[in-house]
Amino acid sequence: MSLKKWKKLTESVVSRNPWWTYRKDTFELPTGKPGEYHYVHTNGSSMVVPIHADGTVLLVNQYRYLLGKESLEFPCGSLKDGFTHPQAARQELEEETGYSAGVLTPIGEFNPYNGVTDEMCRVYVARDLRFVGGTPDETEEFELVRATPAEIEAKIGTGGIWDGMTIAAWGIAKWSAESKGTGNGSGRGR
Repeated sequence: MSLKKWKKLTESVVSRNPWWTYRKDTFELPTGKPGEYHYVHTNGSSMVVPIHADGTVLLVNQYRYLLGKESLEFPCGSLKDGFTHPQAARQELEEETGYSAGVLTPIGEFNPYNGVTDEMCRVYVARDLRFVGGTPDETEEFELVRATPAEIEAKIGTGGIWDGMTIAAWGIAKWSAESKGTGNGSGRGR
């Protein structure tokens, strides 16, 4: 069965800031009934799962203003104009962790909230990590946390990791590792 598509009639910008645009589309349903759709448009984002040679995974703990609490996450950031996804991934990794990656491998992508945004987040695994020092944005403060894949699983299970994008990226990383026969998401086998 093929679902019927909606016909876009108009698109307008309601508000814009440096990170995203709030848009309003008008559309027509297959039945002819008109409607409005409000959503957030972005250029996309890149999230990095940094894996050290010993199989531990690097995360950043940071304060999240909207929920008023700390969040343990993988490095991630919006795609700035003129940047490619790999460039954004490398930049965010360095800014948020101080590490650069010798090898950056794309492993998948996802939409973080498909009823609210058209954003696609591309996920990368970073290996051959080298500390180079980083400079976070003015509004960012990070605490670096190294965890084993089992510790990440436990933190997700207990709510210690609650960021949906991090949980999605971890699922993609695990699937990618398992589909390649490397096991537990660390890339080191079972």
